[in-house]
This record gives sequence, structure tokens and C-alpha cells, in this order.
Amino acid sequence: MNAMTNDERGLLPYPVIVAATKGESEAMQAVIEHYNGYISSLSMRKLRDERGNTYWGIDEDMRDYLHSKLMESILGFKI
Repeated sequence: MNAMTNDERGLLPYPVIVAATKGESEAMQAVIEHYNGYISSLSMRKLRDERGNTYWGIDEDMRDYLHSKLMESILGFKI
């Protein structure tokens, strides 16, 4: 487990959060990786293939949208 992104309780360390709010790319990436599973689960949709079969998959547009909203929120977060 990466020490920069997780402590024993699964929380992001405070210095990583502060660095991410200042726009530091490594810290921002750590926050995104921390929430990646949650974002993927929120992006699950019923999709159809070219034959009309329905299946569950990740809506890439939704996942990208949620990543960008997370980054936007981090940069606007006041500590």
C-alpha cells in the first residue's frame, strides 16, 4: 500500500490534502487514486453492445466527468 495515499484507517493524510488543494500534481493523483474505486462504482451503467445485448459496464464519459468534478472541488477547497 502506498504510504502517501493511505494510513491504517484508509484516510488520506492531511499533508496530501493540503498539497492537492494547492494544485500539486502528485498529491492530486494520490487523491484521485484514493477515490478511483468509488468513482468507478458511481459510473456503472447498463450499456448495450452492437447486437443490442445489455450488460453492466463503466460509462467512461461519466467517470471522466466525476474525475474532473473531484479535481475542481479539490482546487476550490479552503483549509
